[in-house]
Amino acid sequence: MMVKFVQLAPGEFFFVSVKVAFSVGLLIAFPYALFEAALYFTPALTRSERGVVGPTVLSSAILFYSGAIFSFSVLSPAALGFFLGYSQDVIESQFSIDQYFEFILSMGFATGIAFQVPVLQVALGLLGVIDSDKLFAIWRYVVVGSAIVGAILTPSTDPVTQLLLSGALCVLYFAGGGVLKALGR
Repeated sequence: MMVKFVQLAPGEFFFVSVKVAFSVGLLIAFPYALFEAALYFTPALTRSERGVVGPTVLSSAILFYSGAIFSFSVLSPAALGFFLGYSQDVIESQFSIDQYFEFILSMGFATGIAFQVPVLQVALGLLGVIDSDKLFAIWRYVVVGSAIVGAILTPSTDPVTQLLLSGALCVLYFAGGGVLKALGR
């Protein structure tokens, strides 16, 4: 399926180019900003809490990038395939370059944030707030909750991207519980 991009306003392509450059800059600077934030708060933490900060920052950055890559390589093509297939016989698809970029960016950001679930689980587990047995005991609610979160976080209304995101959230939830189990929490 071929998609044509259109410019609907004077300078739209230029401003999208600036948005892309700014967004890529933020994406590249994210781990450093996270590291600097961790350094800022480290003096206020106890020794045991300080041992959690480094792995948390590293895993958070890795999972955020993994979420963005998952969104770009799996969710976005599935959503676009659904939308193009739905309208293929009726209309010719032409996307505004600005709206297309906003769609891709919002989906990537939301997915990157959603991929932080294991980091939150492990951090709360190491701090003694939750344990793996409680996490695995509520798995039915997690499946329903991930379907709801998938419906909220995906900017499209198609079921394919919602199911892909909710499936990924379930896998991440159980992976976080598995890490806590392996750590003996």
